[in-house]
Amino acid sequence: MFVRARGDNATMLPLAEAVLASLKVPVAMRLRVAEILAVSDHVCAAHLDEEYAELCRVLVARLARKRPSPLARGDVRIWAAGAIYAVGQVNFLFDHSQDLHLTADELAERIGVAKSTMANKASLISKTLGLGIFEPDLTRVAMLEQHPMAWIVQVNGFLVDARTLPQELQDEARRRGLIPDLQARRAA
Repeated sequence: MFVRARGDNATMLPLAEAVLASLKVPVAMRLRVAEILAVSDHVCAAHLDEEYAELCRVLVARLARKRPSPLARGDVRIWAAGAIYAVGQVNFLFDHSQDLHLTADELAERIGVAKSTMANKASLISKTLGLGIFEPDLTRVAMLEQHPMAWIVQVNGFLVDARTLPQELQDEARRRGLIPDLQARRAA
């Protein structure tokens, strides 16, 4: 939990402050982000999983760092719904062939917002952050393992699957951020 309500005021819990600092959320936006993350974390814990919650934290932190941040105005439930929807699009949450899936109607119902409002907010988030189908820092580990483009690097002008390279070259590619570091993602 990120915030504690006291009447009309909300205060941040100490653990939340540390989490938000590690996500590099600007100090001025921390209480607002904590309120949004309290909603998204609750929904992810109840209907998705911890990995979705973490990816939503990353997405909301990216929005908070925008100048001016679009998070400063609007309903926190709608921002949380838009964040979950946007992360869900990247990870094919709405595809019934996935082990973990929900329809957009189910997601909207569980968050308590209108489906069209949630989709419009997700569209705004995607445009603001320039999100595409494959967004490495917002993609679930299981999806990264399967995604062939996550592993393609250029070596001497040739495109190569980094998983076929010697271990020391793979380590260097990971260090440079050219390929995902799945072990670090799993540990986090």
